Amino acid sequence: MILSIKNPYRISLIICFFTLSMTKTEAQAFRKYSNEFLNIGADARAFGMGNNVVANIGDVNATYWNPAGLTQVTEDWQGALMHAEYFQSIAKYEYAAAAIPLNKGSEGTIGFSLYRFAVDDIMNTTELIDNQGNIDYNKISRFSTADYAAMVSYAGNFFGDPRLSVGANAKLVYRHIGKFANAFGFGLDLGAQYRTDDGFYFGAMARDITTTFNFWSVNKDKLHQIEMEDGTVLNEAPDNNIELTMPKLKLGVAKNFNFNDKFGLLAECDLNFEFAKTNDLVSSSVASMSPSAGVELNYDQTVFVRAGFNNMQYETQFDGSRKLTLQPNVGVGFKYKGVSVDYALTNVGNASLALYSNIFSVKIDLAEF
Repeated sequence: MILSIKNPYRISLIICFFTLSMTKTEAQAFRKYSNEFLNIGADARAFGMGNNVVANIGDVNATYWNPAGLTQVTEDWQGALMHAEYFQSIAKYEYAAAAIPLNKGSEGTIGFSLYRFAVDDIMNTTELIDNQGNIDYNKISRFSTADYAAMVSYAGNFFGDPRLSVGANAKLVYRHIGKFANAFGFGLDLGAQYRTDDGFYFGAMARDITTTFNFWSVNKDKLHQIEMEDGTVLNEAPDNNIELTMPKLKLGVAKNFNFNDKFGLLAECDLNFEFAKTNDLVSSSVASMSPSAGVELNYDQTVFVRAGFNNMQYETQFDGSRKLTLQPNVGVGFKYKGVSVDYALTNVGNASLALYSNIFSVKIDLAEF
């Protein structure tokens, strides 16, 4: 069900947010929150573990978390779907992916994934009131603001070591805000994994290693339609239409424990790096880092219970003090004959302080049918 935004003046908030994100800065034009929809994640299993899967991921969802994990898909193709809603179902997030091994994985594995994050059916009230102050409700129109991404991934075992995997993503981004503006972008990710014979997994994922470029095209006529009564333009079109996304780095180590022939436990700890000063646990003018961890308990590789935490950072309180916070996540999963259904209770993208989101995802592995 698509929900409309009842308050017509929210359109000004959305356009103001766009304008703030595009305001004129230094020539480098790095944006702290550029392409944030690609930082939300994918797959309810990963969400339930607090996004701590960069070292252990080994299925179709590696297209997002670490393309090197695609080398674990060797027998037949896999597919995955996910749908999520938050902000009381105003925002929709969809994800679909497929992984196809080449010659039983001996020549590597390719992957494809699609992402969409959108707020639909927004009321456009820019023409509601004319120059004479008359209100005409027939001039209310609707539009969507949506972000899209398509990724092509490839992974293989290199350097003659089957335990070492390397993978890469090439991604295309398209973003639009109704008829006000749109953007095209491209970028590259690079990942690696190393798996030991005694159940240790190591992983590294570098996002936007080339910095992801977004090229914005702004409809200045549409943007200038919102004016104050004295003629002041509320949304000045930016001079710099190139937006750059800073690289991020994620390092992880995981261990698989088999208690008996029925019960097992997978645990992973990650270090999350951003090359900017943030509110993370460790922060400097050069880089910031926050730790995270997650576990997955399984029964006979059929029933799964998961928990994890991430987003460890300091929050400034009303009295000016700083409080260390983190985001907890939980989830469950069920797998039967090649079909996996997973659920997670999590705050997607840390979008709010109190509202949690229900995430469902489905994975199909043809090799097990």
